[in-house]
Amino acid sequence: MNAELSQQIDGLRRQTFTLLLALIIVSGTLTVFLYRQAGLTRRDIAAIKPQAAQVIQGFNQTRPLIQSFVQQLVAYGQAHPDFQQTVLRKYGITPQSIAAAKK
Repeated sequence: MNAELSQQIDGLRRQTFTLLLALIIVSGTLTVFLYRQAGLTRRDIAAIKPQAAQVIQGFNQTRPLIQSFVQQLVAYGQAHPDFQQTVLRKYGITPQSIAAAKK
């Protein structure tokens, strides 16, 4: 009985050691993978940065036109309640949202 118990304890120790070793290997592999992905992402962001600046500049140039269009939609919605109920409410366009967007 004592020998059987010792064998079970030894088996559990080996299993625990094996699981800890497997955990270290998996953690190391994951760390290397994430480090590599971070480097690739940094490189991709650096390559996209000039294009993103162009897109933002284009948006900022057309922003007054977009705000004017939304104001016209709100004015139309105030004259036509059915349009206001269906379209403007669906997209969350209200006079308050326009005032907040101007700030």
